[in-house]
Amino acid sequence: MEKILDEIKGAKSIGITGHIRPDGDCIGSCMGMYMYLKKTLPSDVVIDVILEEPPAIFSCIKDIDVISKEPGHDKYDLLIIIDTSIDRIGAADKAYRTAGRTINIDHHITNQGGGDVNYIYPEASSASELTYDLMDKSYVDKDIALAIYIGIIHDTGVMQYSNTSPRTLRTVAELIEYGFDFPRLIDETFYERTYVQNQILGRTLTESILFMDGQCIVSGVSLKTMRFYGLKSKDLDGIVNQLRYTKGVEVAIFMYELEPQRWKVSMRSCGGVDVSDVAEYFGGGGHMRAAGCNLTGSYYDVINNLSARIALQMGE
Repeated sequence: MEKILDEIKGAKSIGITGHIRPDGDCIGSCMGMYMYLKKTLPSDVVIDVILEEPPAIFSCIKDIDVISKEPGHDKYDLLIIIDTSIDRIGAADKAYRTAGRTINIDHHITNQGGGDVNYIYPEASSASELTYDLMDKSYVDKDIALAIYIGIIHDTGVMQYSNTSPRTLRTVAELIEYGFDFPRLIDETFYERTYVQNQILGRTLTESILFMDGQCIVSGVSLKTMRFYGLKSKDLDGIVNQLRYTKGVEVAIFMYELEPQRWKVSMRSCGGVDVSDVAEYFGGGGHMRAAGCNLTGSYYDVINNLSARIALQMGE
């Protein structure tokens, strides 16, 4: 795989962006790329990171405060889009439409590639692993390695998910050689929860529903509940994975209401159902075992629509 610097020569202004509601992989890969380019390119090259505000747990990443919600320039010579297809970049869309050139780096199988140059490798565990592969390792330092490591552990569930490959483990071994406190990073960015997060986790587990003969589980949080607890989307991270751990369950579904009758849906599969196929049918995307989409209707309308697509794969 050629290195990213070969595609950047001559650019004087560069924007880096990812998907709306950025997660650990999106933030880690974008910030890793930012620090790498700052280190390797001339000092007069302008480099901006355009993302929604990251959760506070990622404050351990160096220079995280450079992130801006809006593009800093009307036109970039180059826009690098990481961990997403073009249709989910939010406020960076105007930068995409005016950019001189675009590069799309992603590992989602549903991404058809919308850049002038595309690095789309579904076999990669994460966008962070893919971003690291594109780097000249002689420029990688402890801060870059830490950002990439955070991205990998978040998209692999600390190396528990099926997207973890031998290559992923070798990459992680290289990264931790840089000497950062990786057990602390796992605890503080992946496992640690606030009191409110524990409250809502307990409530969603208690109110979950098994269906399709116990092969599927679903739970959701209404807009009313979101407002009652003062919740933000980041407070709901990890709930769908906890649902997936239920014995006998093949598919876990978690949803929360963005606005009346509009739901953000996350799905996880143990391998027998391709949830990316389900999500793509409803205009979303993701991986075989982890995917998501937005749906409208009542809570039970959404369950019925999803279960119909899941049943097709289960042969029911």
